[in-house]
Amino acid sequence: MPPEIPSHAIDRLDDDDYPAYTMGRAAEMIGATPGFLRAIGEARLITPLRSEGGHRRYSRYQLRIAARARELVDAGTPVEAACRIVILEDQLEEALRLNEELRGGTDR
Repeated sequence: MPPEIPSHAIDRLDDDDYPAYTMGRAAEMIGATPGFLRAIGEARLITPLRSEGGHRRYSRYQLRIAARARELVDAGTPVEAACRIVILEDQLEEALRLNEELRGGTDR
């Protein structure tokens, strides 16, 4: 019988912000290079957490952001501009969500 997985470990599997992926695995998952991940980190699009050994670790949320930046770069957008576009898209999405939340609250 396999060992039981602790509940706190299962919670981490569902956590979009848990830094579960190494740089190599993260790059592989989004079809990029570790250099690309370093570049978008330097542009401050994402800030990976560091393991106890100092290695970069990425969350699923960060990988979605990185994948969007990669799409823009693949379409010919410079890295710095792609990062700014992704940041603005994220801010717009959040503003629209808050606006909808506030509108829903006033209709009651």
